[in-house]
This record gives sequence, C-alpha cells and structure tokens, in this order.
Amino acid sequence: MTAPADPLTKIYVEPTSRCNLNCVTCIRHSWDEPFEDLPWPAYQALIDGLAGFPEAKTVAFAGFGESLCHPRFPDMVRLAHERGLRTEMTSNALLLAPPMAERLADAGLDQITVSIDGTSDESLAAVRPGASLGKIVGNVKGLRRRCEQGRAEPLRIGIEFVAMQSNIREMPALQKIAEEIQASYVIVSNVLPYTAELQGEILYDLEPTSYEGAGNERNPHWHLPKMDWRRDTMDAVAAIASERANLHYLDIDLNLRNNYCPFIRPGSLALSCHGEVCPCPPLLHSYTCYLRGWKKSFRRCVYGDLKEQPLEAIWRAPEYAAFRDRVRKFEFSPCVDCGGCEDSEKNEKDCQGNPFPVCGDCLWARGVLRCA
Repeated sequence: MTAPADPLTKIYVEPTSRCNLNCVTCIRHSWDEPFEDLPWPAYQALIDGLAGFPEAKTVAFAGFGESLCHPRFPDMVRLAHERGLRTEMTSNALLLAPPMAERLADAGLDQITVSIDGTSDESLAAVRPGASLGKIVGNVKGLRRRCEQGRAEPLRIGIEFVAMQSNIREMPALQKIAEEIQASYVIVSNVLPYTAELQGEILYDLEPTSYEGAGNERNPHWHLPKMDWRRDTMDAVAAIASERANLHYLDIDLNLRNNYCPFIRPGSLALSCHGEVCPCPPLLHSYTCYLRGWKKSFRRCVYGDLKEQPLEAIWRAPEYAAFRDRVRKFEFSPCVDCGGCEDSEKNEKDCQGNPFPVCGDCLWARGVLRCA
C-alpha cells in the first residue's frame, strides 16, 4: 500500500475517560457517557499501524480523562518508547506516587505537562476540589529525580494553566512554581464553559478573534515594538486591541492563526478511549458548551475503529482525507463572529454548505483555546 498523501506526525491518545478529580471546568458536566478505558488491542493496533507512517514521531497521552487511571498506562508508554516514538502526557499529577513515577521513568516517558489552575491550595481547590498543590509539586519533582537516573535526555516538564476571571491574577505566581519543578514551558489557555455558570469566567467576551483583513483608513495596521511589560504599557495596548484593531507585533500578524487548526495542519489525529479514530481531541466526545451567549452542541466525529480497521485504511479513507483538506483550506462559515443562526447551534453543517463536522466556531482554530 502506498504512503498516505499527507503525513501523520503526532497521535493524541486518550487512555481513559475516568478521572480522580471532578473539576468545575470539566467536560463531564455536559455529557452522560459511561467511563471507559482504552482497550489494549486497540492501542496495540495503533502502535503497530504507525510502522506504515515514517513521519510519525510523537504519541501524546491526553484527552478528557486522567491517563494515570488506566491500569496499563505505563505499559502504553513503554510500548511507544520501544517503537522509537516520543512519549508525552498531560496529567493532574496527583496519582504520580513514587511507585508510579518509577514505572513511568523506566518506561521512557519523555515529557509531562501538569495541569495547575491555581497557585495556592485554596485557589486550586476552587477549580479542582480535592487537589493539593504541595502534593502535585512533590510528585513531579520525584518523577524528575527518577528520570535523571541513567538517562541521556532529561524529562521535559511543563505547566498548563486555564485562565479565568477568578484566577488570572495568580498567573504571575506560576513562575515560582515553574522554577521549583524545573518546568521549561507554561501553556496558558482560556476556559471553555461547559456549564452556564462558567460563562462569567471567560476572558474573551469582548473580542475573541480580532479584526481580519488588510489595513485601511478605517482600521489601520498597528505595528507594535518590544517594550516593557508594565501596567501602563499593557493598558494602552489593551485599549487598542479592544477596538478590534489589526495588530502586528514585531511584524507578526496576530490574526494569522485565526483560521489555523493546531491539530489537522501539523498532521495529527486522536484516538478515543473507545478505540475510535477522531480528527482532533475536541471531537473525541459529544458535549454542549456556551459560546458568546448561546448554547452549542458538538457531536463527536469518528472516521474509523481500530478494533475493526487498520490505521492506514482509516487515514486514507476518502471522506477523512476530504475533511482534512477542508480544514487546511478553512473555508467554513465564521460562526464565532456571527450573530448566530440555527446552523450555529450544532456542528452538523454551516451556511457555506460544508457537511459535518464544521469548524467555523472552533476556538482552538482561533487561538483562544490551547492544548499541550
């Protein structure tokens, strides 16, 4: 079988939909699915199938559950590592006790992104009831120590912070936590309200995308230089940005990523805990959320089941290839910027005639939401 026309470089794997926490920001507040662990035969089929994809370099264990809840998660890491794949995971790190840390270090884990949404036990517990910042920090430091033993490459550590009205002022204090656990990156995302109550927590109500298009006398290009990041400079820039300004920072157009899928464009797919191949993590499950004042229903998108089909056949299927081509062109209706219609209540179709799934109001494609 010939190689696929477009490369597959990164695979997001959801080991489980179970979790040891019940965060107020979690997608589980908007679905009624039973919890499930990824069957080992489906995961084995994925890893075996990647032999036909020489560009595949990374397996990222993420999704909408806590990977450490899967009883064979260290085995998943080991199998991918033995096949020469880079292994990454996102975790709340509360289950990362010394025995688990030792197993992951031995399995060859390359990177961990730790979810921290508050810089004190009180603020963290407001988002993640039952979480302990001290335990998270201690567990991550313990994992790093174990990974330093007999390994050429150190474990790469990062922090993921979901910014909201209630915790945005704590964001600067993440620097101290990053230094303590020796994190080399911090990813900040906005919150996606899965409940009506969370709508008041968003930080992108005034202008989620900013103006797109060439500069003109009504809306000129603003070319911003480097300057001190202080209250007075940031207030001035914020005043300009809030007027739908067309901003350039060091000659980089800040609107360039407005219609850029961070999953399809780089060449990735997602494997759900059901063993099904989905185009991206946001479409692993069906759920409802609230976008700019209206309730939106998203239906999960599946292009194949690894329990029934080989990976290459799924990737090369005409329907899946056509969807990836649509996403790269991104000629969807701009639903994020629209006043709303009956099409915008679901991701089934849009007013441009695109079939399911449509991506015109995907906040990941607009740079509002981020993933590790």
